[in-house]
Amino acid sequence: MKIWSCAVLAIAAVVATPALAGDPTGVWMRSNGNSKIRIDNCGSAVCGTVVWEKNPRKDTFNPDPAKRDQPVTGVRVLLGMKPSGTPDQWKGEVYNAEDGKTYTGYITLQDASTLKLQGCVLGGLICKSDTWSRSR
Repeated sequence: MKIWSCAVLAIAAVVATPALAGDPTGVWMRSNGNSKIRIDNCGSAVCGTVVWEKNPRKDTFNPDPAKRDQPVTGVRVLLGMKPSGTPDQWKGEVYNAEDGKTYTGYITLQDASTLKLQGCVLGGLICKSDTWSRSR
């Protein structure tokens, strides 16, 4: 009977343990095909940096005037993304070089080759999303 109880407890512990999150690291293509973002581990978080642009441009809307003449390629756009508590989802900040603003952001792995990015304002009441595909 004691062995049976231990087996039931072991199974219950495995079932109650949250599934390990998928791995968002790698290079991702935005849905419009205009840029690629590399997601890497950054300490206990993940971050994303623009690594390629179809039509390279300057970060003209950056709130820091000293950075407005720098190229967008090389700019970190996913900041401090940490597990959100929802499987395969990370929460942090998203820098949008198209308007120079930083938003509350979420990245969610839809499957091994699809990632959904959301940038939100007003505590998540208004969000804009984009679906990225894993680049090869």
